Amino acid sequence: MSTRPELFTWEFATDPYPAYAWLREHEPVHRTRLPSGVEAWLVTRYADARQALADQRLSKNPAHHDEPAHAKGKTGIPGERKAELMTHLLNIDPPDHTRLRRLVSKAFTPRVVAEFAPRVQELTDRLIDGFAEKGEADLIHEFAFPLPIYAICDMLGVPREDQDDFRDWAGMMIRHGGGPRGGVARSVKKMRSYLAELIHRKREEPGDDLISGLIRASDHGEHLTENEAAAMAFILLFAGFETTVNLIGNGVYALLRNPEQRERLQHSLTVGDSEAGNPLPATAVEAASSRGVTPGPPAGNPLLETAVEELLRYDGPVELATWRFATEPLTIGGQRIAAGDPVLVVLAAANRDPERFDEPDTLDLTRRDNQHLGYGHGIHYCLGAPLARLEGQTALATLLRRLPDLRLAGDPADLRWRGGLIMRGLRTLPVEFAPRQI
Repeated sequence: MSTRPELFTWEFATDPYPAYAWLREHEPVHRTRLPSGVEAWLVTRYADARQALADQRLSKNPAHHDEPAHAKGKTGIPGERKAELMTHLLNIDPPDHTRLRRLVSKAFTPRVVAEFAPRVQELTDRLIDGFAEKGEADLIHEFAFPLPIYAICDMLGVPREDQDDFRDWAGMMIRHGGGPRGGVARSVKKMRSYLAELIHRKREEPGDDLISGLIRASDHGEHLTENEAAAMAFILLFAGFETTVNLIGNGVYALLRNPEQRERLQHSLTVGDSEAGNPLPATAVEAASSRGVTPGPPAGNPLLETAVEELLRYDGPVELATWRFATEPLTIGGQRIAAGDPVLVVLAAANRDPERFDEPDTLDLTRRDNQHLGYGHGIHYCLGAPLARLEGQTALATLLRRLPDLRLAGDPADLRWRGGLIMRGLRTLPVEFAPRQI
């Protein structure tokens, strides 16, 4: 590619990596006009990206945006301002960010996430049961999308009978991520009304869930307002589901397009664990067999763990890190950035930087020293990364074990990617396999 590439077209959405390679080489910090009309800087090299993600002169607060007030609504989640959902972790800086993150981080410790593993496995098997007998499925809508929705609803404490409403609202956000903003804003408004009601109910009858924990914290002097509690629940749902939808969808697609890598992982999942001296406990095998399902991934499968990290690097769920705004003039990669300018760190470009990764355009599930930026870096490092990793590992391992002959249905050229700015994910992922009796 000898001339400056055109960004944000449908062709670009399908495969942005050649364009990012050009920018890394020729204009690593590139000013562009986004589809919304907002002008922003794109940071594409790994070293610059890592610096920018940790630079406290780049604020998450949209109030620092040097644009007319009417444009500010173009830099966040549609409808969040009107719904009074702005005070969440993606829009605030220390000290408020420190205080709110401390309150929520208790729900995402490795211990708490490990305790949630059986529920994730149960959801995974139930969803596969729903299409295993058909011999075909759309893995986005029938699997990758509902799994993290139901999981995060369980963590938040959304009653089972209400979770399908959340699935509908979240579906609207995904379907219209790059299209009309009205549908997304309406879904955000409905979600805000529901969360206000749920917070009220949890205050009357608290449970052992994340929203109840937030309420208890606010009642014990942590000064969490109702708006903050609602905004926190909202962003955990919003950020906690679409990233995992894309991790599973992009991950399965990458494995189907790289059969040698997929076969290596499949072999590891079927025989590698016992060879490594890490067999499943007999009780787990018996419990799974009694339900008629294949056991999920045992803890500590090294290839499964490195595979998910490599899939996050190779074609991760978040293409651009969420918005940052310069609070003062600064320099990134030799480029002067003015106060008030928006800065978007292109994680997808940084994760393919040959200065940091050997053969970056090659999928290598055994890759070591894989310090990708798929979940960010610095104080805004993704809080839900342990849960997303658990969901990704469980989903991929169970799919490959239960449907070992999984294959893409149709031509890859017919697949379409969603047109949003921040996330990278497929609209659909049609697959075929030999029907299985449940």
